[in-house]
Amino acid sequence: MREAVRELHARGHQAVVLSPEVTMHIKAEDFFTMKTYAVPYTQDEFDYIVTGKLHLFFERIHFLTLFLETMASLKNVSLVFQRSCEELLHNKDLIRHLNASSFDVVLTDPVYPCGAVLAKYLSIPAVFFLRSIPCNLDTEGTACPDPFSYVPRLLTMNSDHMTFFQRVKNMLYPLSFKYICELSFTPYARMASELLHREVPLVDIFGSASIWLFRGDFVMDYPRPVMPNMVFIGGINCANRKPLSRVCIGAFIQSMFQVEHIVLKNNLLPDAYLSTDLFKDFHRASLVAQ
Repeated sequence: MREAVRELHARGHQAVVLSPEVTMHIKAEDFFTMKTYAVPYTQDEFDYIVTGKLHLFFERIHFLTLFLETMASLKNVSLVFQRSCEELLHNKDLIRHLNASSFDVVLTDPVYPCGAVLAKYLSIPAVFFLRSIPCNLDTEGTACPDPFSYVPRLLTMNSDHMTFFQRVKNMLYPLSFKYICELSFTPYARMASELLHREVPLVDIFGSASIWLFRGDFVMDYPRPVMPNMVFIGGINCANRKPLSRVCIGAFIQSMFQVEHIVLKNNLLPDAYLSTDLFKDFHRASLVAQ
């Protein structure tokens, strides 16, 4: 999202970034204005809650222990983000300022649905940047077909060609995530209902987006049905490319094709980027070497 905001600024648009005072990655930049709001926890508390249990995934412990510890950690993380959202939505001065500023669009990641709730309250079109949302809430929000028969579900290890029992697994496996979704997302429906003074289900919150920008593509993911407002922008996170050295590229190609020598064609520059055309050149060179 940072690169999109940078490009909007370059085209003459003004962007305001809403952030809690305690955050992990969001820093002030010269291409946007930052507005912060107070939250009831410190930086040390936030860092511990978010990253304090990561070591569990690298330890050899019983699956049940890992599951319970993960659920407890997830509950704490969800509570932190919920409290942050409540502080934002109940900050009357900040909300009054946002109402008076006449913004054109809200850019947000719906995995943290606070931005979607805010956009719905302010009656501003929302653009979602995301990889995916657990429990297929993205497909529900877009009313997109999502057949269990050939769209593999998260962590099932199924392909798009499944046996009957794999299809059954594909249908049953997501049920285990229902508790996680209830824990993580239901409070935002309550906040939206309180803010708008009417019942607001989750599907309405996720269905409020004008455009869904998915940070993926069908090179890394299996094809699936999409709606007209679902756009794939895989590779946007690679906008800030760094040059690869000739040694690094040669070692990479050598390991891929298991050749003893790499023949560099057309005297390629050492600082060249590994673009598609360059990769084709190296591919042809590796075949020559074989």
